Formats: sequence, structure tokens, C-alpha cells
Amino acid sequence: MTTPNRLPLIALTALAPISWGTTYAVTTEFLPADRPLFTGLVRALPAGLVLLAMSRTLPRGIWWGKAAVLGALNIGAFFPLLFLSAYRLPGGMAAVVGSVGPLFVAGLATVLLGERPTVRTLLTGIAAALGVSLVVLKAAGALDPVGLLAALASTASMSTGTVLTKRWGRPDGVGPLALTAWQLTAGGLLIAPIAFLVEGAPPALDGRAIGGYLYLALANTAVSYWLWFRGIGRLAATQVTFLGPLSPLTAAVVGWAALGQSLTPLQLTGMAVAFGATVFGQLQPRRAPSPPQPQPSTAPPTSTRVRA
Repeated sequence: MTTPNRLPLIALTALAPISWGTTYAVTTEFLPADRPLFTGLVRALPAGLVLLAMSRTLPRGIWWGKAAVLGALNIGAFFPLLFLSAYRLPGGMAAVVGSVGPLFVAGLATVLLGERPTVRTLLTGIAAALGVSLVVLKAAGALDPVGLLAALASTASMSTGTVLTKRWGRPDGVGPLALTAWQLTAGGLLIAPIAFLVEGAPPALDGRAIGGYLYLALANTAVSYWLWFRGIGRLAATQVTFLGPLSPLTAAVVGWAALGQSLTPLQLTGMAVAFGATVFGQLQPRRAPSPPQPQPSTAPPTSTRVRA
């Protein structure tokens, strides 16, 4: 069971995927079209540099390599692959593929953390994916192989990064703010040359685009990823990843509330299923109490005399 003193931590960690659920609306309504790599770069690198200046802490020793690996998995590879899949797959299929993240994490946690997945975890992960599919999946168009592979790769990348972040923890004396800064900076530096090679020079930006990019870089990335990595350090890996379905659910709610999109009864049912799986995924099974150990006797040993 989840103890009451962990509920604030879970709620704060949940703000990260809730914020990420606003990305689609901000991208379509405020940002230039067809610039996924530039958008990923602007999300990651400025946020990383700001947090790096705030933390004033650089990696040391082996953590230069670890920070680069985590930055590549959680940011540098994840952002471009996610945007690529979103552009090429129809009807929210990218979100459906991403919703199987808890199952990816359960499998990776077995190998890297020694956490054997339970039937309860697997069924909850399947329920979460089913609920998200009911919310976002639409029967429109054929599946693009490149987009499908990109969606699977982005999910695998983020899931691996989540489990490795849990396995490696943080160096002594280093907080989640510095760890977030290292990953965002490393990921942004990885995206930068690819963005300029593929998309060319940055586009001209008006006031709406600048405001959108500021929101993505600060609230949607700097604050959200700090909360996310802070949660990974304190919660079970499966608990954190079961918060992921909140992102497509938030996107659906924002589309309904701000963009005039309708929600069908089937979508509302899917939202209830996915949200229920998210809540259920935070409940940790009770451990059976260990049987009491026999206490050694403190009475002096009795001597046995043989009577003649």
C-alpha cells in the first residue's frame, strides 16, 4: 500500500506527465510547423543550462559518462523519436505505443534492478494501455512503419533511461536539480547538430512562438523533469512509470477544454480505465510480516545429575 506521507511526493511527480500532456496543444497553437528537432532542442538545452547555473555542479569522474548516457536516453533520443512518431502516426497511435511504457519498465527492472514483475503489475500495465487507446486512438489512415518504429524506440529509450536513473542513483552530495541539469544539457547538445543538419537555420519567431518556447523550456521541461527525476529517486520505478498515462489523458482534456474537441462516451470510459490503472499502479502490495524469531533463553542452564 502507498503510505500517506508518500502521497505528496506522488502528486508532485504526477505534475510532470500532466505538464507534458499540454505539449501537443502548445506545439500546434503557438509554434512553427514541422520543426520537431528545433523544438526538442529549445526544450532541452536552455532548460539544462539554466538548471546547471542554478545547481553550479558539474559531473565528476565516471558520472560524465553516466550523465551522457542518461541524457541521450531520456532527452536526446527520446525527444526527436517522439516528435517523429507523432508526425507520422495517425490518430494518437504514438500515445498508445508510449502507454506500454510501464510494461517496458517492468521487464527492464527485472534485468537491471532485480525487481520481478508481478501479475498485478502486468495486468495494471495492460489496463493502462487499453484505457489510453480508447481515449486517443482513431481509425484513420494506415500505420507508417517508420513512425511505428520511432514510437517503439522512443518508449524503449525513456523506459531504459528511467530504470538506469533508478539503478545509478546520484553521486554523494548531488541533488536531483543537478542530475536533471546534466541530462537536459547532454540531451540538448546531442540534438543540436542533428537539428541544424536536418532542418537548417532556426525559423523566424513571433511573440506567440517565443511565449510557447519559453513555456516548453521552463515549466514543461526544466521544472517537470526536475520533478520527474526527483520522483524516480524516491519511488519505485514502476510507480513512476505508471504516472505516464496522465500525459495523453491531459492532452485529451486540454483538447476538449481549450481547443473545442469533443469527448465521446467511449473516450470517457477509456479515461476512467487509464486513470484507475494509474492510481492502482501507485499502490504497493503489503509485505507479509516475517514470522517472529525465537529469542535465546536467558535462564541459566540446568545441570543434570546422575543419582547413584
